Order: sequence, then C-alpha cells, then structure tokens
Amino acid sequence: MGREVPVLLNDEQMRKFVTEGFLILKTDFSEQFHQKLMEQLNQVYEQEGNPGNNLLPRIRDLQKVFDNPIITGALTSVLGPNYLMHTHRHGHFNASPKAGGWHKDSYWGYKKMRNHHPWWAMIMYFPQDTPVELGPTGVMPGTQNYESRTFESDETEGEAVASGNAGTFALIHYDIWHRSTPNVLGQPRYMLKFEFMRTEAPTAPSWDCLDREWKQPAAFSTKINEHEMMWKETWNWLSGQIGSLADSEKVDTAKVQEAAAQLEDSFEPTALNAAYNLAAMGDAGIQALLQGLRHESLKVSRTSAYGLAAAGSGAVAGLEASLGAERVETVVHAVFALGELRHLAASAIPQLLELLEPSTDVVIRQTVAEALALIGAPVDQVVEGLIRCLKDEDVQVRFIAGLSLCRMGAAADEAVPALEIALEDDNRYVRGHAAEALHYIGTDSAKKVLIEFLLNSRWCPSTTPQSTFYP
Repeated sequence: MGREVPVLLNDEQMRKFVTEGFLILKTDFSEQFHQKLMEQLNQVYEQEGNPGNNLLPRIRDLQKVFDNPIITGALTSVLGPNYLMHTHRHGHFNASPKAGGWHKDSYWGYKKMRNHHPWWAMIMYFPQDTPVELGPTGVMPGTQNYESRTFESDETEGEAVASGNAGTFALIHYDIWHRSTPNVLGQPRYMLKFEFMRTEAPTAPSWDCLDREWKQPAAFSTKINEHEMMWKETWNWLSGQIGSLADSEKVDTAKVQEAAAQLEDSFEPTALNAAYNLAAMGDAGIQALLQGLRHESLKVSRTSAYGLAAAGSGAVAGLEASLGAERVETVVHAVFALGELRHLAASAIPQLLELLEPSTDVVIRQTVAEALALIGAPVDQVVEGLIRCLKDEDVQVRFIAGLSLCRMGAAADEAVPALEIALEDDNRYVRGHAAEALHYIGTDSAKKVLIEFLLNSRWCPSTTPQSTFYP
C-alpha cells in the first residue's frame, strides 16, 4: 500500500514561509492515535530515558507521523519531493517553568555559513495538547536570515508559539531564532524535533503554485523587517531560477555608492537589504560586493557573500579570484557564494579541488565539501573530490561529504567503495549519512552495500533492558 498523496502548501502559505520562516500546521490523526503515541513516549522516557537518535525506531507509531500527507506535503513544498530526513533527531522533554534561551540550531558546529535559500528545514511535532501555559516552542518571525539576534535576549514581543491541539507542528526554516517557552503548568511536554535536507536544487515550484509572480503575503507577523528583494529572490529560487536579480535594477552610481556604504550598517537587516540591492545592479553592484567580500570586517564580508550568491553568472570570475585570498574567512565566503550559484560556477571546480589539500584550513575544506555537490558539474571531478572528502582527517568534512553525495544521485556510483568504508567510521553521523548517500545513489552496487549494512545493524524496537529476548 503506497503513501497518501502529499497535501501541498498553497501560494499564500509559501509566501508566509519565505517572509516569516515558519508555519504552524496540524495533522489529522485521531485523539486515540496521540494517546497511544504518548503512552509509548512516557514508557520509553520513564524506563530508558531519552532515546536520542533512536527515537524513530524506538517509538514505533512515530513513523506514521512523518508519512502523514500533511507533513510530507509541507516538506515537499519547501524542500522538494526527494528530501532527506537527517540522522539526528531529538525528543525534547520540557517541564521547566523557565524559558529557554533564544538560539539557532547548529549544523554540528557553528562555523558553517548559513543558507538564505531553504536547503534545510525542521519539523517540531507536539504529540499532546499544548496550550501556551505548557511551554510550546517559540519562534521570532522573520529572523531566519539573521546571523545576529537583532532583539534583546529576554524579548518576547512579536514571538509566535506552536500552541495547539495534539498533532500541531511547526515547520521552520532551519536557521530561525527559536526557544522553549515557560511550562508554567509543570506537566510533561514533548516536542519531537526532526531535521530535513533538500537533496535536489529546485527546477520548478514544488508546492501548489497558481501564481509564479512574487507577492508579499496578505499579513505579516508584528515587528518583522521588510526584505522585498531578498524575499523575491528566494521565491524565484524556489521556482527554479538562479541569479534572478541580476541586472534587474537600473544602474545608478549614487545608488550603488549608497548601498555599498550600507553594507557596513550595524543593523543587520539594513546591511542585508543593501547586499541584495547591489546584486540587482549589474557589474557595478557586483564590484561593490566583491570589495565588501574583502572588507576587514568579517560581518561585511559575510553579508557581501549573500549578495554575490544572488548576483548571477557575472559574479563568478570575481569569486574565483577571491579563492586566493590570504584570509580564511574571505575564501570561505567566496566558496559559499560559488556553491549557491550552482552550475553557473562550474568553471571554479578545479580551484575548489585544489583547496582540499590537507594543508588548507579545515573550515575551507568543510565549505568546499558542500559547494562541490551544489555546483554538481563536471560530475566526474565533483565525485572525485567528494571521495577525497570522505577520507579527510576532519570528521566534519567526512560528515558533509556524505550529505553532498546524497545530492549527486546515481552519478556518484564511483563513490560506493569509499562509502562502504565510511559505514565503519567512528562517527555516528558519518556512518548514517554514508548509508543515506548509498540510498540516494541507488545503483545496484550501492543497494548491495546498503542492504548488507542494514541487515547487519538491524534495530529491534522491542528489545529493552526489561525484555531482551522474549516474548
């Protein structure tokens, strides 16, 4: 019996996701389903503690949640039809009357440059009725693209909470600022957090799109900063366009100079708007962004990279030239922008491969490991580079390589022997994403290695310290 047809998001929901970075939605399971799910959660947490990454196999009914057409439709709309469930997952238990701190989740460390384009998303699922008093997750709307918090640490004005009946879930841009809110009732509250990654770049809208033109949503959350050019670029990117802003604004020397100066603005939303405005101003805007990339301020350099990532093919040559910069961060930012430009930056692959030498700074190697698959061609050179990354001494380079190979599909069949070795890596995520890569490669040789690995490591959800063998 196949899965039900996904219930895709509509245009208005997608516009809200692009601007605000989250949606609060609800599944259609029965009350009895959630009662049974809660019984399983309570039993496991009381007898065994938090099952961590084994949450899904340990709580047997939980897979039904992630097969639900409302959830698969939401994820398909944002991440495309072949999204990946990350091997890290976590059941958050909260009975604290104190709020958690505002934060962004890491990508196993905080050195990775975050994508404005939605390559990643999270589902935060609430299996019990979760009124505000029970401490649902809170998110700060519109903050998914901000490196800084832009609001005070204890500020709650404008906060949105994932409050609702059992089956309510928050679909969030992976990088949004969020926190746990106070559980003033002191009763058990579960939030089941799962991470997802896009494995294919968008070529067309994957939601129920009736109008391809960008429009702002009918209403905003309070206190949200406007980013018209950035939102438009993200919408177009989700519709399959790369560098859609390029040469879309009339070049005006005064406007270029004004925007270039605003890259240094201490208020991050202003600086980001400047970067995207410059991305639309042709070569003059690109040159200003390239100058910003080399700015002594790392914040200005990073912000300029976001503009260059949206500036189209005209930015490639300058970014390639920046790969030889002495400052590590400048190189990292240039590599990031080249990756976001995807196949437009194919000419940079030879230089990127040179950056995989062991003597190169490890953060550069980590960034290259992701950028290679985003660019994707020439395929043989990209796969060869990712095989090298699987053998890197740095565990995070190896971890990223597995995720990157998921994006290469059957074209990465040459990586199967290296992935087979990676299945024995000391790190759980290197092993987990090697298995995922074999699944997405999907050739006969990949399936053979994957099936043998899964059979040898088969998980029995009924085996616990209280029930080791029988019944």
